[in-house]
Order: sequence, then structure tokens, then C-alpha cells
Amino acid sequence: MKLSSLCAAVAALALSAGAALAQEKPAELKIGITTFLSGPASVFGVPGKAAAELLIDQLNAEGGIGGVKVVPTFIDEGIGGDKMLSEYRRLVQEQGVRTMLSAISSGNCNIVAPVAEDLKVLNVMWDCGTEKILEQKRYKYVVRTQANATTEMVATVLYLMRTRPDFKTVAVVNQDYAWGRDSWEIFLNTLRVFKPDVKVVAEMFPKLGASDFSTEISRLQALRPDVILNTSWGGDLDTFVRQASQRGLFKLGSTLVMPLAESSLERLGDAMPEGMIVGGRGDHYFLHPETRDDPKHKEFVAKFREKTGAYPIYPTYHMAQALVGLKAGFEAAIEANGGKWPAPEQVADAMRQLKFQAFGRPITMREDGQGLEAQLLGLTKRVPDYPFAVMDKMMLVPAELVTTPVGQHSPEWVKTIKPEILDSESLKVYDHR
Repeated sequence: MKLSSLCAAVAALALSAGAALAQEKPAELKIGITTFLSGPASVFGVPGKAAAELLIDQLNAEGGIGGVKVVPTFIDEGIGGDKMLSEYRRLVQEQGVRTMLSAISSGNCNIVAPVAEDLKVLNVMWDCGTEKILEQKRYKYVVRTQANATTEMVATVLYLMRTRPDFKTVAVVNQDYAWGRDSWEIFLNTLRVFKPDVKVVAEMFPKLGASDFSTEISRLQALRPDVILNTSWGGDLDTFVRQASQRGLFKLGSTLVMPLAESSLERLGDAMPEGMIVGGRGDHYFLHPETRDDPKHKEFVAKFREKTGAYPIYPTYHMAQALVGLKAGFEAAIEANGGKWPAPEQVADAMRQLKFQAFGRPITMREDGQGLEAQLLGLTKRVPDYPFAVMDKMMLVPAELVTTPVGQHSPEWVKTIKPEILDSESLKVYDHR
């Protein structure tokens, strides 16, 4: 009995010492970052990685986070959810990583969030858009430093109503998985607040990664809807726009609404027609009407172009927000912890109380871990300065106007939006210059 008690006491002391050591300032801050490095989504996953490398180098040159050098390890989301999760666990359990930036895919965010809770590691959702993940459960270790699908879709409806209010028919061509169907549900429920008699003439959900949209394009040409919604991304969106342009769909008078198309503008070049509605999943744009002349933003654009040969797109801005928010969260947690290195849950708690800014408008974090992010949408326009379409008639939508309140669920909340929101003086419009 005495020996057993002694062993228990020694074990408790060891655990206590281990916990104390875990809070000591590390020699380096290891972080894991998941992003698409292969497959169709790599068209914005690879730029996200490039931005991370660029920004972390700059961060380390300025002293790191809390005086500690940041050392990233990247995981390819293109290998599939199961393999990605295996790599995620390996980083945590074998390499001692306690901070993760994950993920791009909403499906992957749904996978890693409960695992982060089990492993007790800080997980910053740096790009995924699913609104459900933070509405259906409260997490201790999981936060998101950008908006969700509800904010993006409601802002898109507001822009459509402000710029093309007289339409009567709408069709949708979305990828056949959770994002495509959920974003359509939110968009349509919001749209019916303003246009209860709108007629849906087609709902088409081609498979994720489809390479041929001839069936969908032929049907749209026959139906000629006033508005076509497409919330696809990456290679799927690029392929649809190119094929639709070749087939002459855009000459029939329909307005194509693409809330994620800012990331495709440079790649599509001449294939993107004028007068279409595009968004940047936040207020992300290298020609942001309020920050394009900011020295830090201009430096980021220049360095990113030097590194990659392309202009930054929305995933690079989401990465910037995640890293800026992470740094601010650690610094706030260190201060609250009396100068000692904080535990992951202390950083997560600190991040839920932050307001920080990268290269757009400031991000305000909420108690549920959701970031409030303004939205930027515009109409495509050709200008001599660029070999691809730019955004004109840009509208900035404040996050507070279009984000589901804490404790409510998006599908129901959007039905309570008041049509008078369209008259808000906070909806600022800017011309391209």
C-alpha cells in the first residue's frame, strides 16, 4: 500500500513537471499547415503555401512569435481526408506540433476539428467556408480567422440586388458535394427574402472535378435564365467558364454570379466576360479599393509576384490573416499568462477576443471562434493595364451586416433578414482606378 502510494505520488509529480515543461518557451514554434499541393484545388492551395513561406520568413526576420522562430511543415490535402488526417496526427504525436493551420477543404475542417479537440492542439481554420462547423458545436481549441459561407452568400445576394435587381429567373450550376449544395441553400433562402416570387428554372450539380460541362451549358442556353449562380472554385470554375465562353453562353444575356471567382481572374484571361459578378471570399483583392496603396499591402503584392509570377488571390490573403491572427493570439496569451509561454487553449481563448488586420479591413473574432470578415464583390471589366478582367463597381459589405449571430443557425437566420438592409449606408461602392 505504501509503495503504491509512493509510486502514485512520483507519477503525479512527473506529470506536473511535464506540464510545467510544456509551458516553457520553446526553441522554435513548430506549426503544421494543410493546403492543396496536388489536384484541381492546388491552383489556390499552392499560392497559399507560397504566401505562408513568404510571410513566415518575414515574421521570423522580425523576431518570430513571442521571440520564437516559426518553423512550418506542410501537409497536402490533395492526398485525401484519411491520409491527411494520418499526417496531421503524426505531426502532433511524433513531432510535438501543438499549433495547426487547417484546412482549405470544408470536409477536412470537419475531420480535423474534433481531432484537434482530442489531441488538445490549437487548430486555426485558415480557409474553409462551412458555416455549420462552429454553429453546431462549441470547440475549445478550434477557431477560424475568416468568414464562412453564410457571410459570403448573403453579401453576394445583396450585391446582385443592388446591381441587377430586375431579374425573374435563376439557375444554379454547383459542384455536387456539401459546399455546392449548402451555398445554394443559403443563397436561395436569402434571395427569397428580397424576391419571394423568383423562379428557379434549373438546379444542376455536376460531380466535383468534372471536365465536361456541355450538358449543363446546353440546358442553360435553352432556358436562358436571367441569373446563373456558380459557387465552384479552382479548376472546376475555370473549366466551366472557358467552355461556356467558347459555346457563346455569355452572349445570351444571362448574368453569371461567381462568389469565388476572384481567384480565377488572372488564370482565365480573355475567357472571363465583362459584366459578370465576382467575389473574393472576403475583402481580398490585390486592387482592394481601401488598401491597394497601403505600403505593407503593396510590398506583399510585389514580393508575391516576384516569388510566383502571379498576383495574390484570396487564399493568400486568408493565409495572411491566419498568421497575423496567430501572432496576435500568442502575444495576447503570453501577456495574460504573466510573460510565460501559453498552452494551446490559452492561445485559442485569446484569439476569440482579438481584432487584427492583414491586408484588408480588420478582422474581429467572436466568442464562438468565428472571425468576422468584410466581403468584396464587383463586376468584371476589361482595362488596358491588365491582360485579364478586373473588378469594377466594387461593393464592400461589413461582416456584421451579413453574418449569422452567435447561437443561431444560418438556414433559419437568413430567412429573417429585412429587405431594408439594401438601403444601408455602410454598403460602399468603389470604381476601378
